[in-house]
This record gives sequence, structure tokens and C-alpha cells, in this order.
Amino acid sequence: MAIKIILLIVFFAVMVGIGIYCRRSSTDVNGFVLGGRKVGPWLTAFAYGTSYFSAVVFVGYAGQFGWKYGIAATWAGIGNALLGSLLAWRILGRRTRIMTQHLDSATMPEFFGKRFDCKKLQVAASVITFVFLIPYTASLYNGLSRLFGMAFNIPYALCVIVMAILTGIYVIAGGYMATAINDFIQGLIMIGGIIAVVVAVLNTQGGLSAALDGMGRVVDESVSTTPGIFASFFGPDPINLLGVVILTSLGTWGLPQMVQKFYAIKNEKAVETGTIISTIFALVVAGGCYFLGGFGRLFSDQVNVAAEGYDAIVPTMLSGLPDILIGVVVVLVLSASMSTLSSLVLASSSTLTLDFLKVVVFKKMNEKKQLFCMRLLIVVFIAISVVIALVQYSSNVTFIAQLMGISWGALAGAFLAPFLFGLYWKKTTKAACWASFLFSTVVMIANMVARPIFPEILQSPINAGVFCMLAGLIIVPVVSLFTRKPDADFVEKAFSCYEQKVLVPKREALDTEN
Repeated sequence: MAIKIILLIVFFAVMVGIGIYCRRSSTDVNGFVLGGRKVGPWLTAFAYGTSYFSAVVFVGYAGQFGWKYGIAATWAGIGNALLGSLLAWRILGRRTRIMTQHLDSATMPEFFGKRFDCKKLQVAASVITFVFLIPYTASLYNGLSRLFGMAFNIPYALCVIVMAILTGIYVIAGGYMATAINDFIQGLIMIGGIIAVVVAVLNTQGGLSAALDGMGRVVDESVSTTPGIFASFFGPDPINLLGVVILTSLGTWGLPQMVQKFYAIKNEKAVETGTIISTIFALVVAGGCYFLGGFGRLFSDQVNVAAEGYDAIVPTMLSGLPDILIGVVVVLVLSASMSTLSSLVLASSSTLTLDFLKVVVFKKMNEKKQLFCMRLLIVVFIAISVVIALVQYSSNVTFIAQLMGISWGALAGAFLAPFLFGLYWKKTTKAACWASFLFSTVVMIANMVARPIFPEILQSPINAGVFCMLAGLIIVPVVSLFTRKPDADFVEKAFSCYEQKVLVPKREALDTEN
């Protein structure tokens, strides 16, 4: 217990210290929200990765999907690395950085407002962002509480409140730079921690070969009668597994707190380097989490999934580890959760201030007032999410994965297609954006309150979220073809940023004329 407590005290002290140190870089809106657009590749890549993976993945998704799909759940981690990181950086990174600076937009809703010349679109996007980031935030606390309860036997409410307060302190003090530096440290902890934990858990089962052999002997006739199905390449349910891969990978392309990392990156070289770092980070962390969760059924004699839920699987797998490793796990999951929480509260407070209050309520708000509002809203957002987390925990409304599925489905479904087409296609219309916003929010709200009316395959929030994202990729181009075209001059000005000439050293580009 002393080791665990010392690790936590050191961890919290470093996080808060960095927040205080970064105060000087958060004296204006650009610095507080984007770090002055001068953030290097390592900080940006780790900020992207740590915002991506949290206790939701380590406890909720790894436990649930590892139980359902066995070792095949590892495909989710591979998809996160290739589709959610590598392709996201390659397709969105440069163009997002260039156009958002050209349009002088600091948030995703502000991008929509300026790219499509529509303040109402900006306001609507800010409301969607604020509302649907809350269930995601609540799911972070839930996952963390499971491990804290196992390691310290302390009340869930105390765990939630302490984490929320400490995260709020360093985000309010240092803004984006504080979160980026902390994310880097937290990311290193996550990489080392997940490798150590996977090795340790497999050793409790006799090593990798013995664990794989054990999974090959697992039989659950309610799922499949095929021998060895939980140790197979695609598992017992490849269709639903594909839905998990798409939601958790493609979904990042439309999440405000993820895409905003590209706004802040420093230069072209940082984008190229960051792409490699982010992909490797995702492969290790996400791949390790889902691979670990894939062995969950080997612990079926220690956990009653029907009574305790999927969220109890990973904590049960870890409960037999030595104290020092449990301490590492707690710091690992705390790192993952606090980094994601800091990203969420910063994205939410900045968009509500810049895209709602400044546009609708206080149209002449100066920079000092904007900073004050953002810091105040960080407190409000954290308080709301804490209350929801406590209510959810006491009433046992839903599992972690379902909370995250609702949030990701609504946000990515609403924003992914309009943002992607807005960066690449001049003919995208604001009517198409409205159609995508409306479709996904209605579908996900209906899925939350009236799930039985959906076809069986779409009753899962995860599958419903995937449906919304893929539908958006069809809705936006189709609606754009049949609605009023955007002003040609306005669009040309927006896209002119891609045609601007820049001088680079010959090590980066050959002189073709000679």
C-alpha cells in the first residue's frame, strides 16, 4: 500500500507542477487552446494517442470485446493503429493544419462556421460537442473506479472527485501546453505499463503458449460450438468485431478533441514524424490492451460476468499481480484517463466559449473574458461529468463501452463526413453539413432512449455509431449534389491556402528545374 500511495503522490505532484510551469504559455486564447500552433511531433503524437486511449479502452473495451471475441479482439488495436492513427494523420494532418490556420479557426465548430460561412452551423456543432462529450467523460471515471476499488478499497466518489480536481488544476493553469507535456509523460507510463502488465498476466497462466492453448480449449455454446473459436483469427463474430474496429478507429477522424491536435502541430516535418510516433504508440497501447483482454475467459472461474458486468473482467485479471505491478497499473490507467479527461474538458470549454457564448451571447467578448470563461467552463464541465458518473454508478445504467459508443457515434457520425469533405471537396454544401448533424444526433439519441425499435444489429450503440459514420459519408456528397451550391469566390479563398508557395531546403524537395 505504501508503494502504491507513493507512486500516486509523485504522479499527481508532477502533473500539477507542469500545469503551474506552463502558465506563461496560456496567457492568450491561441496559447491556451492551441499552444500557439508551435507544438512539436513528439508532444502532438503522444497528446493524440493519450487522448485516444483511456480507462474506457483498458477496462471497458478490452474486457468486453476480449470476452466476446477472444484473441481476435486484437484486431481492434491493429485497426486503431492503422486506420485511427496512421491514415488519420496522413489524410487529415497536413490539410487540417493548413486550412484551420488560413481560416483562423481554433475549434472544429469554428472550422464549420468559417469554412461554410454559417454561424448557425458553428453554434449547432458547439452544442453537439458539449452535450455528447459528457457521457464519454462519465465513462472515464467509471473505468478508473474499478481499478482504484481493487487496489485501494476506497469509495468510488472520492476517487472520481480527486481525479477531477487534479485534472482541472493543471488544465486551468497551463492550457494546451500543460496537457501536451503531461500527455507525453503519461504516454511513456502507458507504454511501459501495458508491456509489463501483459507479460505479467500471461505469466500467471503459464506463459503465452499455455495461455493460447487454454483459450483454444474454452467452449461457450451460447456463442459458438466451434472448437477453439476464441483463439481463432477472426473469433466467433467477425461482423460485429468489424463494427468495433470501425467505430474505435474511423471514429477518431470526427472527434473534436482528436482532430484539434492537428491544429496545433508545428510544421511539415512534425506531421511526418508525428505520424510514425502516433502509429507505433497506438499499436503498442491499443494492441496490448485488446490482446490482454482477449485472455479474459481464462479467468471465468474468478469473475461472474452476468452479475458483475464486463467492466469487472480486467480488474479481476490484474488482482493477482504483485503490489508493485498493481501500483503501475493504477498509475497507467490514471495516466490514460487524466490525459483523455484533460483533452475533453479543454475541447468542450473552448468550443462552448468561442463557438457559442462569443457568437450568440457576448458578441464583443475580449480575449481576457474568453480565457476566464474557458477556465470557468472547465470547472462546470468537470462538475457535470462527475455528477453524471456518480448517478450512473449508483443506478448502474449501462456499461462503459455503451457510454463511449453513444458519445463517439453521435460526434463522429455528425462531424466526420462534413469535416473530411470540407477539407477536400469544394462542392460540399452547408445543407449537407446540417443533414449529417441532424441524422447522427437523432439516430444516437433514439438509440439511447428507444433502443428496442431498432433492428437487432443496430441496437448496440457501437453498431449504431458505425452506421451513422458510414451513412454520413454517403449523405454529405449526395445532399451536396442536390442543394444550393456554395459561393464560388468564397470557396476559392478557403482553398487558396493549399496553393500558396513555400520555400523549403533541398533535403526536403529536389530542384526539378535543374
